[in-house]
Amino acid sequence: MKNFILLVIVLFAVNLSFAQYAQFDLLANSTENNSLTTSEDRIGANGFAFTTLDAGINTKYLEYGSGFFMDKFIMVSSKKLGGLAKTDKVTGEGYKNIFCLDVRADGSLKLPLLFSRIINTFENNEDQLTFSPDEQTMYFTRSTPEDSSIYNLYKVNLEKDSHGNWIGQQLLDVNVAHASIENPFVSPDGKQLFFSSNKPGGFGGFDLYVANIKSDGTLDIPVNLGAKINTALDDKYPAISEDGKDLYFSSKGHDNIGGFDVFKSKIITNGYRRPRNLGNTINTKYDEVAYFMAGRNKGYVSSNKAFGKGNFDIYKFSNEEVLQSIEGVIVDLDSKILLPNTTVVLLNEEDEEIARQTTGENATYKFNVTPFDTYTITTMKDGFNNGTFDFIANIGENITYTKDLELNAIEAEIAEVKNKKMIVVNNLYFDYNKWRVKEESLVQLNSIARILLEHTDMKIEINAHTDNQGNSRYNMNLSQKRAAAAKGYLIKKGIAASRLISKGYGETQPLVDCRSSCNQDEFQKNRRIEFIIIE
Repeated sequence: MKNFILLVIVLFAVNLSFAQYAQFDLLANSTENNSLTTSEDRIGANGFAFTTLDAGINTKYLEYGSGFFMDKFIMVSSKKLGGLAKTDKVTGEGYKNIFCLDVRADGSLKLPLLFSRIINTFENNEDQLTFSPDEQTMYFTRSTPEDSSIYNLYKVNLEKDSHGNWIGQQLLDVNVAHASIENPFVSPDGKQLFFSSNKPGGFGGFDLYVANIKSDGTLDIPVNLGAKINTALDDKYPAISEDGKDLYFSSKGHDNIGGFDVFKSKIITNGYRRPRNLGNTINTKYDEVAYFMAGRNKGYVSSNKAFGKGNFDIYKFSNEEVLQSIEGVIVDLDSKILLPNTTVVLLNEEDEEIARQTTGENATYKFNVTPFDTYTITTMKDGFNNGTFDFIANIGENITYTKDLELNAIEAEIAEVKNKKMIVVNNLYFDYNKWRVKEESLVQLNSIARILLEHTDMKIEINAHTDNQGNSRYNMNLSQKRAAAAKGYLIKKGIAASRLISKGYGETQPLVDCRSSCNQDEFQKNRRIEFIIIE
C-alpha cells in the first residue's frame, strides 16, 4: 500500500513537472509569437499584396529555385538520385543537383527532370546557376571536394546546334581560396553578373557583389554593392528585374521579420536606394530566398517555413498591385486663387522626371505613385516663383494622398522699360474675346495694388493691346474694355479712380511687328496690358 501511494505521488510529481514545463513552453511560444507579431505588424504588407501557393513539386528534401532557361524553371534539389547516390555529411541529405521543370498555365510546376548530366555530379553539390540573355553561356556553382559548404563559380558554353551539350568548362578567376561564391545572376542586359560571397573584405557574413562580364564571358574584378545593400549579417540571392530597375535579394539584416527576408532596392545612377522589405504577405520568421519574377506580378520564391513539405520548398506567388496616387489643387499662397496653366512635374528620388501635367481651369493635378517611394513635385508658372515640394508615399495600402500646392507670386516691381517707367508684372489673362480678367490674373493685379497703396502719390496709365487677328475696330473696342476692367478691379482694392487712367490701343502698337505671318508666341506677346507710371 505504501509503495502504491509512493508511486502515485511520484507520478503526480512527474505529471506536474510535465504540466509546468508545457505551461512554460506555451508561455515561451506565446512570448515569441507576440514578439513576431509585433515585428510583422510593424513592417506590415509594406505596399505589397502577395498570395503564395505550393508550386506542386515539393518533397521532404531541399528544393529552391534558380531562375529560367528556355521557358523552363530551374530548380536545385537535394533528393537522392538512385541507390548509389551519396549523402552530404554536412547536410545529411543527398548532394544537390540541378533540375528543369515545365511550367503549367496556372504557374504550378511539372515533374522535374535532371538538367544536365554534364553539369550534375554525384560527388559535389551543384547549386544555383544563371544564363546569358542568349542562353548560350551558363555560370554555375559547385562545391569544392575539400568542403561541401564552399562553392566555386564556373562558366560553360552551349555547343552550337547541340541539345544541351555544355563545353569549355572553366573555373573563373574571381574565386577566392576558403571562401564561397554563391547565387550567381546575370543582369537582363547581359553586361553584369551578381553573386554573393563571404570572401574577406566585406561587411560581414555573405555580401552581394557585381562584376562586369567581359567579351569572352569571363568576369572583371568584382565590386561590393556597398553598405546601402550589405549588412553585418548574410545578404544573398540577388536577382534583377527584367527592366533592370530593381534589385531583389534576401537578407538576414535590414528591417527584418526573421531569418532571410526578401528585399527590393531601386537601382539608381550612383548606386542603390534603401532596401524595402517585401512585407509580411510573403516574408515570415523563417527563411524566404530565391525570389524570381516570372512576369510583372508573379513568380517563385522558396521558403523553409514550418508548414511546408520539408527543408526548403518552392512556392508560386502573385502580387496584386497596390494602387496609389497623389492629387491636389494649385493655388496662390496669399489669396488662395486657383492657378490653371501651371506645369506640374513629378520627380523620383534621383530627380528623374516620371510624369508632367499642365493644370486645367480647375487647377488640379494627379499622379500615380508607388508605396514608400520618395518624390519631389516641381511647379512652373508665369508670374510665380518655381515651386519645389517633397513627398513620401508612406502608407502601404490603396490610397489617394492629397497635397495642395501653394505658389509664391513674383511681386510687381517698378522698372524702366524702353524709356518708360512702369510697374512690371506678368501679363494678365482674359478669356478669348472677353474682357473680364481671369481669376488667376487677379494675383498680379493684387501685387500692383500693393505698390499703389505704398506709393500714395503714384498715378498710372493702364494700356491694353491686342494682336492683329480679327477686325481692327473690334480689337480697339475690346482693348478699351480690358483696360477698363483692370482699372475697375484696382478701384475695388482701394485705389482712387483719379490715380488711374485706362486706354485701349487695339492692334496699333505691337511689340512684334510680324503682321500676317505671326506665330502663336508672337501673337501672345502682342496681347498685353502695360502699367505706365505717369506721375
